[in-house]
Formats: sequence, structure tokens, C-alpha cells
Amino acid sequence: MPSRAERARPRVVFGVGTVSRLGSELDALHFRRVLLITTPGRGGSLAPVRDAVGHRSAGVCDRATLHVPIEQVRAALADVDAAAPDALLAVGGGSAVGLAKAIALERRLPIAAVPTTYAGSEMTGIWGVTDGDVKRTGRDAGVAPRLVVYDASLTVSLPADVSATSGMNAIAHAVEAMYAPAVDPDATAAAEDALRVLSRALPSVVARPADLDARALAQRGAHAAGLALELAVMGLHHKVCHVLGGTFGLPHAPTHAAVLPHVVDFNAPAAPAAMARIAAALGAADAAAGIRALNQQLGMATSLGCLGLCESDVDRAAELVASETYPNPRSVTTDDVRVLLRGALWAD
Repeated sequence: MPSRAERARPRVVFGVGTVSRLGSELDALHFRRVLLITTPGRGGSLAPVRDAVGHRSAGVCDRATLHVPIEQVRAALADVDAAAPDALLAVGGGSAVGLAKAIALERRLPIAAVPTTYAGSEMTGIWGVTDGDVKRTGRDAGVAPRLVVYDASLTVSLPADVSATSGMNAIAHAVEAMYAPAVDPDATAAAEDALRVLSRALPSVVARPADLDARALAQRGAHAAGLALELAVMGLHHKVCHVLGGTFGLPHAPTHAAVLPHVVDFNAPAAPAAMARIAAALGAADAAAGIRALNQQLGMATSLGCLGLCESDVDRAAELVASETYPNPRSVTTDDVRVLLRGALWAD
């Protein structure tokens, strides 16, 4: 967990239409030649960003993909060396921001971000790269974006189901921040705010995908969850999701939604005060029940089997999760993880 001196303090801009201010915001940071980092196929959806960047553009690197594979990082580094930018501009969700961070680790370039999902990673110095079937993660204040522009109009094209899973990813950050060891009071406050806001905003986004007010509210919730993630250390839930994604290829955000209630059930006896705060923020009587109810309301896939995990994978996954040390309210054994994963494999 970063010290107060090390915490990222980005310039954050909220508001519909604020992407039009992107050029002047880049100028204020003396970012004169920026390389856009995004996912393949965005094409026309980048137009408002490219228009705002204008003559400051050093081109587009559209190599971002799920779990930030090392091969894509290496290819992107070659793009960076050819384009010679003085800054990176990540446009998209966690994959785009993740690739920008992986590049920044190697080339020490500053990052600006225009999030179009609710991942929240734009507010942190946490990075992750998948090498083979192992996902490595770490913290580096130097890769935290210096500028974040939240414009809800850029999220309208995000399908309702993807919006929901992305928002549940953010909720997972907030939940684990609530019971993190030696948790910063600022992290707890941000996490509670994120849970209250996202549990209200996400059903509205799913019901009315074109509702800009709901989209803007979801962005504010994701921002708060990102702050909580930056100010706290993550536990069992995030380790499980990193293993399932990096080693077994499960989709990142839906995996968070499927795993979270099972981890909360497991940790509940060891963190009753945190669980009470989580439940209250969700407007529920019980933390895990509140998460399950929100998953159901949003139409989430609630089983790991539906997301691609096979029963034959469970033993290896459990061993990988239990083999590393990470903070968690309860101690965790291989058998504990095995039971948890089997419970989540074909959950209702």
C-alpha cells in the first residue's frame, strides 16, 4: 500500500462533454506528443478523443487486450520507440490503462487516461502483466495516470452487460478495501461511497443504457472504487481472480462478479464490522446476500463454469491461489480455496 507521499494525485475532470477540453488539459501538463493506447477495432469511437488531441497526436497503438499479455507489451514498446511520444493517452477500460502502465514501467512515460468503462484502474499505480500463464502484479507510483477525464458521453456505446460486469469489478475493489489490514480511513470512506453509488447507478445503466445521468453516476462510483483500491491492499478475492484470468483465461470483470459473494461468505466470520458496513452501503441485511442480489438484478453470470472454468481446473487453481502470501481477514489453505471454487463453479 503506498504511503501518503507516494499516492497518485492526478488531475481529475468530470462532466459530459469534457473530452473537448482534453487538448488544453494535456497542454497544462506539457504533454506535447501523445500516443493513444487502446484496444483493436475502436475506430470511429475514438473520433472525439482524436479531435480533441489534434496536432498533439503521435499516433495510435491499438494492441491492448485482456490481462495485458507480455507479447502485446513487447509489440507496444516497439510502437512507442518508433513513435517517440513524450506521454501516453489510454482510452478505454482496464486493458488500455493496463497496457499504458506496462509501457510506462519500461519507458517511464507519463500517462493520461480517458476511461470508457467502470474499471477504476485509472486511479491507481497498480499494474499487471500476464507472462505465459502467470499474471504478475505490482505497485509503482510512476505508472499512475497524471490526468483522468471522465466523460459519460463516451460510455454510452458500452453494452449494458459489459457495463454491469465492469461495475461489479469496481464493487469488488471497494469490498476488499473495506476489510483490508490497517485500512486507511480515506479508503474506507471511498469504498462505502463507491458501494452506495454503484449499487444505485448500475441497475439504471442496465435498464436505460442511454441515460447519461446514470452513466455519470456510475463513473463517480468507479472513481471512488479506484481511490479505495489505490489506498488499500487487496486480498483473497483479487488473488483468485488473477489466477483464474491469467492462468485459465477467464474474462476479468465477469469473474469478479461470480467470485465475490463466495469470498465475502468465506471472510465474513473474520470481519463482522466490515461486513456490516458493506451490507449497509448496499442497502442489504447481509453483505454476501446484497452482492448476490445485485448480481441477479444486473443479469450477471453467477457461475465460474459458465465463464469457462472446468472442474478439472479446480485443484490446480486452488494450489496456485494458496501458494502465495497476501493479506486477508482469514488464513487461507488450499482446501479452503478448493471448496470456494467448487461452490462457485455451478452456483445458481
